Amino acid sequence: MINSDIPDTPEIKIVKTNEGAKDGQNKCPKCGATDIGFNIESSLLRCNFCRFEFETERAAGLDTDLSQLEGKVVGTGAMDISADADDVITLKCTSCGAEVVIDTNESMGARCHWCRNTLSIAQQIPNGSVPDMVLPFGIAKNTAQAEIEKFVKARQFFALPKFKEEFCTENIMGVYLPYMIVDINSHATFCGQGERQTRKYTVGSGNSQRTVYDADVYEVERQFDLTIDGLTIVSSSGKLNNASDRTNNIVNAIKPFDHENSIRWDANYLRGFASEKRDTNIGDLKGAVEVKAKDIARHSAARTISEYDRGVKWDKEEMDLKGKQWKAAYMPIWLYSYYQKKNDGRDFLHYIAVNARTSKTMGSVPINKGRLFLCSLIAQIIGSIIGIFLTVSLLATLSGDDTFIALLPLALLSSGFLYWGYFYNKYRNKSARFEHEKDTKTTMNEMVKSDKICGRLVGVRNDKMKDANHLDVKYKK
Repeated sequence: MINSDIPDTPEIKIVKTNEGAKDGQNKCPKCGATDIGFNIESSLLRCNFCRFEFETERAAGLDTDLSQLEGKVVGTGAMDISADADDVITLKCTSCGAEVVIDTNESMGARCHWCRNTLSIAQQIPNGSVPDMVLPFGIAKNTAQAEIEKFVKARQFFALPKFKEEFCTENIMGVYLPYMIVDINSHATFCGQGERQTRKYTVGSGNSQRTVYDADVYEVERQFDLTIDGLTIVSSSGKLNNASDRTNNIVNAIKPFDHENSIRWDANYLRGFASEKRDTNIGDLKGAVEVKAKDIARHSAARTISEYDRGVKWDKEEMDLKGKQWKAAYMPIWLYSYYQKKNDGRDFLHYIAVNARTSKTMGSVPINKGRLFLCSLIAQIIGSIIGIFLTVSLLATLSGDDTFIALLPLALLSSGFLYWGYFYNKYRNKSARFEHEKDTKTTMNEMVKSDKICGRLVGVRNDKMKDANHLDVKYKK
């Protein structure tokens, strides 16, 4: 259970993350020129006139001591999208006075058609276009191309022939995707039973011989304060959709991003890149964030119960969310996409994505299922022959508790299915995901432990606790 009843009022705190920002021209702080570009090699803005490089200041006003975070804190860029807000807005050029129209669905900036000065959106507007912060690209296109080519090269043998013919990394795109970054201050309580193995031994004789276990059973309780720093969730509904004809999990699998290096929103960082506008609100993402937070708390608690080698079954899981902070951000990726037209008339969209900060790469490559089926069939035939031969040979020489060893070669009877499963997963990566439960930054404090023995198990046959759930993950997208 999660207690998330943090009232929206009066405790909600709206943080103006771009206080003082003005729409229009962005000028070089050294020479005053307005022709500002982005240098991907340094991740800095660069004046195209004097070549001076500079960085936008970090977003201000957000809480950094998460242990003191209380209530609901929302950056202005993360506020709910206004349904009646216009996507098309007008900026007035401060150089010549011309009015320039910008469609925020397409771009955050434009050139004045008279004086050619660059104008950009700097303030948050209620249609969800402008986030609180942006994490600049740190990986150049040629580096991303090399990573994608390496990824595909490792999957050449079973790749669809047409895909290999058409594959070309020149058309990869640099894209800023919208994310919500959530910081959480919480108190977690877990209560249940755990088992510690005390003895392993053999009973019976001959063919009835078997291995059994003794264990002590404990009532286990863990209470602790937990802060979660930078829990991320994509805020584009399309990328949250894990439909069977999409490989959107690929985009999420290349996390984490070093969000702590994000800077205050400046549209100049988007020049030369595509971007996707946020189309979800905090209310749409709240449920998923809370499930993720509980996964993180469960795995944090698991680090404190290593002595329970047979496992722990939590009967009570509570998480009191004392404070949450929501920030909207743009995160950079390099993206290759490929439409596969199937014989049944359906299209299947494959992605290969590169984290534009860390070079972490994940993707889906179209499979030549005919070749994979043939190779799996060959593996099945060879594996079955070897498996049957080894099983018969071992059964003739082993007895008692060791007979289970003789059954191991029978696994070879499933070699074709295992072969198919291994290579299908290697090419499709349908289960690839970011392990938020392990890799999200957390801090635990004020740990309270209680371990009381409450019983003993004697001669049980299972080597692990039945229904142990201390490593469960509920959110697997």
